[in-house]
Amino acid sequence: MNKVILMGRLTRDPEVRYSQGEQATAVARYTLAVDRRFRRDNDQQTADFINCVAFGRSGEFAEKYFHKGIKIAITGRIQTGSYTNQEGQKVYTTDVVVEEQEFAESKAASEQSSASFQPGGGFQPAGRPEPSAAVGDGFMNIPDGIDEELPFN
Repeated sequence: MNKVILMGRLTRDPEVRYSQGEQATAVARYTLAVDRRFRRDNDQQTADFINCVAFGRSGEFAEKYFHKGIKIAITGRIQTGSYTNQEGQKVYTTDVVVEEQEFAESKAASEQSSASFQPGGGFQPAGRPEPSAAVGDGFMNIPDGIDEELPFN
């Protein structure tokens, strides 16, 4: 079984390209900064930076709604590969192919936290919303304008 579950913040806006051909498919690439639970002796890095790739409608969704600093949760699978670069060297890659992706905090919390990326130090959110600041029903607000993109309409 090959199953990955991650929660973290985007280190930059997704990079989206479209495949060529009759039916162009969106391919969104982004990197998640995922905090480590424990710090090893003399280890300055407190986050892992994991490359993710989303195809099709997931890629289009990422292009439209994801941006640097937003906290998301994804599920997917690890995929390895390789290619030969311009210098003739073989380069090995490891990506998480996204199967599901969702917001991990409300839009208000995302804007309020004003997370700042610290090179070598991972992601340090400026503040966390208090539990009382959550919506009373316990559900996250869905951004305006995506009703037509939801799969269960």
